[in-house]
Amino acid sequence: MAPSPAAPNGSEPSSPEPSRPAPSSTQQSSAAPSSPELNSPSADGTEPVASTPRRRAILERGTYREYSRIEKVLTREATGGGILVLATIIALILANSAAADAYFALRDTHLGFELFGLDLNLSIGHWAADGLLAIFFFMVGLELKMEFIQGDLRDPGKALVPVAAAVGGVAVPALIFFTINLAGPSGATNGWAIPAATDIAFAVAVLAIVGSKLPSALRTFLLTLAIMDDLLAIVIIAVFYSDDLQLGYLAIALIPLALYRLIAQKAETLFKKSYGAAWFVLLPLGAVVWALFYNSGIHATIAGVVLAFMVPVTVRSHLGREYSLAKTFEHRFAPLSSGFAVPVFAFFSAGVAVGGLSGLLDAWTGTIALGVMAGLVAGKIIGIVGTTFLITRLKRANLDPAIAWIDLIGMAALAGIGFTVSLLIAELSFPSDPSMQDAAKVGVLTASVLAAIVGSAILLPRSRHYAKIAEEESVDANQDGIPDVFSDDTGRQG
Repeated sequence: MAPSPAAPNGSEPSSPEPSRPAPSSTQQSSAAPSSPELNSPSADGTEPVASTPRRRAILERGTYREYSRIEKVLTREATGGGILVLATIIALILANSAAADAYFALRDTHLGFELFGLDLNLSIGHWAADGLLAIFFFMVGLELKMEFIQGDLRDPGKALVPVAAAVGGVAVPALIFFTINLAGPSGATNGWAIPAATDIAFAVAVLAIVGSKLPSALRTFLLTLAIMDDLLAIVIIAVFYSDDLQLGYLAIALIPLALYRLIAQKAETLFKKSYGAAWFVLLPLGAVVWALFYNSGIHATIAGVVLAFMVPVTVRSHLGREYSLAKTFEHRFAPLSSGFAVPVFAFFSAGVAVGGLSGLLDAWTGTIALGVMAGLVAGKIIGIVGTTFLITRLKRANLDPAIAWIDLIGMAALAGIGFTVSLLIAELSFPSDPSMQDAAKVGVLTASVLAAIVGSAILLPRSRHYAKIAEEESVDANQDGIPDVFSDDTGRQG
């Protein structure tokens, strides 16, 4: 579900693209729009102050630090998904081996303290779920804000179909899970939201691997749908999985939150120039907001979204005018999210003791895992494709003509890869029943594998189909500038 943030290329894209290296400082110098400061006359009035390459390089240094080689690797969609899978596999092996006791003891070890009445004594597993995952939600929040203000979600007509599809893709899986678990154990229906979430990182990574020749419109549809899916998941967590609200803590949180917003708006130049400034200035304020949210009863990851919404998405300073502060932060913190925060969460959350083959079979036949699997694998397809079909029957709501219905079905199957947020909601749904948590997690992991297989089985042949069409359209044997497939040379000669 974690978005793979794009490295800006000098313009604000309408939808996220795969990460790529940012331009070097010299490239920025030639491409960057001029600013009043950079082009003001010198003392003798003969030439602009910043006309020399060295002067411009000094002024623009640090506005958009290039990815290091490791960061480039970490922000690739396939790499992020691979690290996540590796962390999950290691967790499952440890949880079902002779090292299980040590693994669970580490996960349940408490670290922390109490400060000014704030309870910050959490287990390592909770620090990963409530603390590190806030970084992931911060990235989601940045993506959401940029999409709503500058991206596809800004245009209601353009966003209507994927947004409606996202709503259907959340509602139908939840309804399937709830219906199946009406006959389940007491409290099982509390997990109705578990199959509602899509893991965008995994889904887009699989799409990139199996569908390299598919229409780009299909990827845009999936990204828009998944971003809206993220928003719905955030609302669900905030509304249904927050309890014992302490409004006093939320009221106090408004103070550091307002200060965070003010500094983010007024000190954009500082944060663009200095890579470490955000760590020393904004991070402490963000930590205070997170601690207050955690103690307020609202799930602490929501603090990450709220903080992200305080970051401006329009450029306010003349320094590095191609990149907003939101885009800059997305670029800088993407490796931390995809390369560390989310994998560590998966490592401590996905470790389920299944009890061997018999235990796995018991979990699969139980209503909780069955509801999750049916919701994610079948429910996502029914909800997304069914809602898209219904909404396109309405006036002025059209599916992109480049997307065939069979392509949409394959994409909807990939949307059934629910991982990060689904695992989080599994823990929130059954906080006092580890056995139900484990059953739900088995369902999430199994469903994600099945959804990837189903989606790949549909989209691989489609990708080959589009590759064949592209190959045919590239043939111009008579070199008349018109692909042979579009010309009728025989007819003209006759």
